[in-house]
Amino acid sequence: MIAIPALDLRGGAAVRLAGGEYSREQLRIGDPLGVARMWERIGFRQLHIVDLDAAFGVGSNDQVIDDVLATSRMDVQVGGGIRTEDHVERLLERGAGRVVVGTQALEDEEWLDEIATRFPLELIVAADVRDRRVVTRGWLRTLPTDILETVQELSALPLAGILVTAVHRQGLQRGTDLTLMEDVVDAASIPVYAAGGIASLEDLRALADRGVSAAIVGLALYSGAIDPRAAAEEFEE
Repeated sequence: MIAIPALDLRGGAAVRLAGGEYSREQLRIGDPLGVARMWERIGFRQLHIVDLDAAFGVGSNDQVIDDVLATSRMDVQVGGGIRTEDHVERLLERGAGRVVVGTQALEDEEWLDEIATRFPLELIVAADVRDRRVVTRGWLRTLPTDILETVQELSALPLAGILVTAVHRQGLQRGTDLTLMEDVVDAASIPVYAAGGIASLEDLRALADRGVSAAIVGLALYSGAIDPRAAAEEFEE
């Protein structure tokens, strides 16, 4: 399993949100490019960027993303508000290793089928989960399907993976939802990325033991609850 630091962007800054709520920032750093460079210096091989403004439809952080893609040697995946094939193509052309799609992919099966076929093994579908239900549109809409049904359907597509975020644990540093992640891995035949609530190296080890391919880590790295160098070294592939 590989540990991947999260770089969430809002208003040109790196931020961490509490409990998946856009209005509740726990952390703000005004130099997101510097943050990306720091994670690279520490030894992380991948970076996970989310444009929160684009995801919530209130703006974009395209310039910051372009700057990171242009200067980083890390394998960078980018998500947040990506709803068109052109947007996917632009990010891949600019150097993104993978593109993360969420709301549009989960609400429009035909669209997802088309872009997954056009960009095989270059897309990750992000499924934010609360109470075993998938939530979209910035966690404002709850879809009727169970997460495990969604995972099984997505496994039939040529995706790079599925990212399951336990939003009820996000930003709380109380541990991840191991039962959820174990069930998702059992249901999936594609790589599973886990996020939400990861608070310790023990959490990372538990996810690795359950077959998770990658873990997206946010506040615990920024706060020092997880030693970044130890995480980068132990979970490098």
